[in-house]
Amino acid sequence: MKYKILLSIYVFVLGMYTGIAQDYKVHSHNDYMQNIPFWKAFAAEVESIEVDVFLQDGKLLVAHELNEADENRTLQQLYLEPLKRTLEIGQFDAKSLQLLIDVKSDAYTTLDAIVVSLKEYPMIIDNQNISIVISGNRPNPSEYVNYPQFILFDYQSLVPITDEHILEKIGMVSLSFTNFSEWNGKGRMTAKDYKKVTEVIAKAHELKKPFRFWATPDSKSAWKVFAAMGVDFINTDMPYECVSYLNTIEERVVQNTVFSKVYHPTFESDKKKRKPKNVILLIGDGNGLAQISSATLANNGELSLTQLKSVGFLKTQSADDFTTDSAGAGTALSTGEITNNRAIGTDVNGETIPNLAEILTEKGFNAGVISTDEITGATPSSFYAHRADRGMVAGIAADFNKNQLKLFIAKKSTEVEGIEDAGFTMMTDIDAIGKSSDDKVGSWLIYDEGESLAVHVEKLASVTKNGIAFLNKKKKPFFLMAEGARIDSYGHTNNISGIITESISFDKAITEALKFADADKNTLVIVTADHETGGLTLPQGNLAKHEIEADFTTGDHTGIMVPIFAYGPMSHEFQGVYENNKVFHKIMKVLGL
Repeated sequence: MKYKILLSIYVFVLGMYTGIAQDYKVHSHNDYMQNIPFWKAFAAEVESIEVDVFLQDGKLLVAHELNEADENRTLQQLYLEPLKRTLEIGQFDAKSLQLLIDVKSDAYTTLDAIVVSLKEYPMIIDNQNISIVISGNRPNPSEYVNYPQFILFDYQSLVPITDEHILEKIGMVSLSFTNFSEWNGKGRMTAKDYKKVTEVIAKAHELKKPFRFWATPDSKSAWKVFAAMGVDFINTDMPYECVSYLNTIEERVVQNTVFSKVYHPTFESDKKKRKPKNVILLIGDGNGLAQISSATLANNGELSLTQLKSVGFLKTQSADDFTTDSAGAGTALSTGEITNNRAIGTDVNGETIPNLAEILTEKGFNAGVISTDEITGATPSSFYAHRADRGMVAGIAADFNKNQLKLFIAKKSTEVEGIEDAGFTMMTDIDAIGKSSDDKVGSWLIYDEGESLAVHVEKLASVTKNGIAFLNKKKKPFFLMAEGARIDSYGHTNNISGIITESISFDKAITEALKFADADKNTLVIVTADHETGGLTLPQGNLAKHEIEADFTTGDHTGIMVPIFAYGPMSHEFQGVYENNKVFHKIMKVLGL
């Protein structure tokens, strides 16, 4: 019974942070304290702006405390004149804006002065999309009806109002958040507080007016939970950041709908101190720890990849930059030499360096390359081409036509011609590849925009499985590089849905490699990435709903280390933290070369 109660609370707390309301608005709290009052909030496209005023010597001074007031900072100069200007030049369009005037001096005399001042701005008070709401020191609610139609009031109570005339004069309901919770916006609100706060919001909404908390925590976690709770005006001192966060949250919060069936390896051959016969190197382009975490957490908390025990981290810096590109990283992995960004199979001086596929072919191996990228893409070309710059696509294509590979499966590049001249038997049926007895087989990987998601995520696994089967039929040791390239593509566009889908697809390919390794008992499987893409972080989520919230710091690669996993004979050699070029040397070492 105790377990069931704890589980119920856990599921409740997980569930209470999902489902963002669609009609929330952002309120720029104490806006006059911004370095550029009004304009900063207006440019951020908030829909409510707060200003504190004191009536002093006939002037409506803007300040939090009277001793901070400056006679040049008036309601008119800081807010009414700028608002009038936006209307005159057509910047306002048809969006709504609430000006919340917080009265700090005597309610009646200050409000009278506000009314007089506002009447000088008919363009403002006659605009149906602009609301003037009086907060702070106010008349008794029964007196609200004594003020002009353009004056509304901030009702700071949950006591029901039955008088329809008074109710019409209420523009908003506001309460202090600290009366109901001590949550500081970090971590999670307790289930008890969450229940109390949601009940308050529901009670306030019975008045059929928009609701706001003041004295709230001011963080992304707080903004998200208040929006999910149904708070109509989200209180913030960071208007631009708050609007940006809330406006993008729908595209950064996803619920995973495709899953990788987790394969649990036997570990029969894992870490065995014997030379492996075959090597399968799987590269997730852009697949950093956060990307792996996102797929893991969206996939019921585990992947086939996360079952592996030999784990390390790679430093990814290139010879000429802190942050590598795929060419520099691909070349480091394939040749064992750290080189410049954009280099394909060449050193820092542009000289050719032999790669794993070429070296192992000379040692009696068959080699293959699989990629969801074009065949002339940076990673696949690092295993057959030698050009000083990845942009030399025609030269890379020429190198491809001279390669010694026995297998390739990738997207077609327009620059690649004469494949048949290179001796490849081209096939369109992927399943037929695994059964083929041809000497060299190639296939163009086609992604049909109309294909179902289920078909899409199985594609890399299918070509990996059949590619392995084709090479294994030749009864010789083989080396296969298989790349999941599209994780990187979605990282560049900050698309967390795509990252998770492609990571799931990549894990399905990993599953096929692990299954083969268990059946063969003499195959080493290595899984890593060339770099991380997007600066991805995972601030929140919901395990029960397979929900992930993502945040990104860049649309480019980062210099963060990437994980490396290994399984099979000598997999323990790949543990630790080291430079990415050491992967090549470790492969050569475990093969006894």
